[in-house]
Amino acid sequence: MPVTDLLERNHKLYGDEVALVELNPLMPETKRTTWKEYDLMQPTENRAYRREITWAVFDEKANRVANMLLDRGIKKGDRVAILMFNCLEWLPIYFGILKTGAIAVPFNFRFDTDEIMYCANLAEIHVLIFGPEFIGRIESCADKLSKGRLLIYVGDGCPSFAESYHALVADCSSNAPLIRLEEEDDAAIYFSSGTTGFPKAILHNHQSLSQAAAMEQKHHLTGREDNFLCIPPLYHTGAKFHWMGSLCAGSKAVLLKGTTPEIILDAISKEKCTIVWLLVPWAQDILDALDRGDIKLEDYELDQWRMMHIGAQPVPPSMIKHWKEYFPHHLYDTNYGLSESTGPGCVHLGVENIHKVGAIGVPGYGWKAKIVDENGVEVPQGEVGELIVKGPGVMTCYYNDPEATAAVLKEGWLYTGDMARLDEDGFIFLVDRKKDVIVSGGENIYPVQIEDFLRQYDKIKDVAVIGLPDKRLGEITGAIISIKDGMECTREEIDEFCTGLPRYKRPKEVIFAEVPRNATGKIEKPALRKKYGADRLVEQQNKG
Repeated sequence: MPVTDLLERNHKLYGDEVALVELNPLMPETKRTTWKEYDLMQPTENRAYRREITWAVFDEKANRVANMLLDRGIKKGDRVAILMFNCLEWLPIYFGILKTGAIAVPFNFRFDTDEIMYCANLAEIHVLIFGPEFIGRIESCADKLSKGRLLIYVGDGCPSFAESYHALVADCSSNAPLIRLEEEDDAAIYFSSGTTGFPKAILHNHQSLSQAAAMEQKHHLTGREDNFLCIPPLYHTGAKFHWMGSLCAGSKAVLLKGTTPEIILDAISKEKCTIVWLLVPWAQDILDALDRGDIKLEDYELDQWRMMHIGAQPVPPSMIKHWKEYFPHHLYDTNYGLSESTGPGCVHLGVENIHKVGAIGVPGYGWKAKIVDENGVEVPQGEVGELIVKGPGVMTCYYNDPEATAAVLKEGWLYTGDMARLDEDGFIFLVDRKKDVIVSGGENIYPVQIEDFLRQYDKIKDVAVIGLPDKRLGEITGAIISIKDGMECTREEIDEFCTGLPRYKRPKEVIFAEVPRNATGKIEKPALRKKYGADRLVEQQNKG
């Protein structure tokens, strides 16, 4: 069924119950400088507030959005983009788009102006709905972006180049539009990318979204009394599709703006959250704060917290062992997935399999998985090959890119680009990635973009950017830089030049050394990762 049917069902059955809470805690200024990699995920206003909506209001708001878009000429199959931080309006806008039969296109809130324009053109969007944090970025490209497109602003003080969301929806009907939707209808475009730079547009239909909801509810046994704490950004397939378990169950969820240990535990305590999805850095920070005595579990009401699960990056088994020392009663799961497979869960560990921590797990609910060689032939148990998956959440295609689609979709199987092996019990372990994408704190970072930027510096002869192991983030960006003959360069110069990059893309380690290339001119990144990754791993182990 179309995923919008679940929202309408919840309206009918649980209309007066709270569906969503937006929680903006007060963030002390002294904390902000400690959390630079997550500045964009911290409270956006220097005041604490809490807002909530019921299932009835949620559905009615979505209907108003749908009717507003229909009034402006949006029709089935059109593309409507969302560029907003997490807030109470985000999901009603998303579902309002779906109710028109149009395709929802969430934009990464880290996109710079060039990436916004690129993705707007790639997905051929008709409308962009954006929040106050993005006025500057949108204004700088508004002349180009607004050609043939409607720009809608969500917030106070609407800029002159956009129309006000609140004014547009104020007089729209709260009744559901009479648009017939089928499972096969296109529903959403998400963006992904390998190491070549700009993203691909991944098209999913309603069946993909509905199966994600059913799968999440099944995997984590989400019930009517559960309360899911959602911290990551909703443009991310992981955040949204984990929340879909709450949609399927008709249970409450909290959208939290803030990632310090104190903020997370305080929200779990006060909102009585039962299921929490964390990224590795946040879980590690909670453990570190507990170890230091900065926070004490007895200061919070946490008895109702029954489950912690992690995804988006490899999970150190030692961290989960440490977690269970503080939270012995917690159920635990880890989830593997790609945007091409509707986010997390096509492979998952399973709450009953904590003894297998280190594996990504087994095929998820409704999914199949195989490990194959370069010819697509399944490899023997224990041997390394490429992980491929098949199920109801596989993407329809890369939008307007049949060549790229054909490269990864073969006879219904999605070729993930991840190298893996199968153990004797049927559990899948990741070994390495074909792609060089760096996964830092759950976010994908694309080395080629950083390399291209650094090569503009006149002292740099050659550069390679790789992922280096990190206790908190899983990986950090490391730049191996070869300087032109006769020149000298310092780390401070590189850091100053890199202020032209978004903070999350700036190299965290800079190594001045020769960049090895093979006979065909390609950088030998495996050799670099082996050399410098091993050195950093030893260094971190020595630090304890």
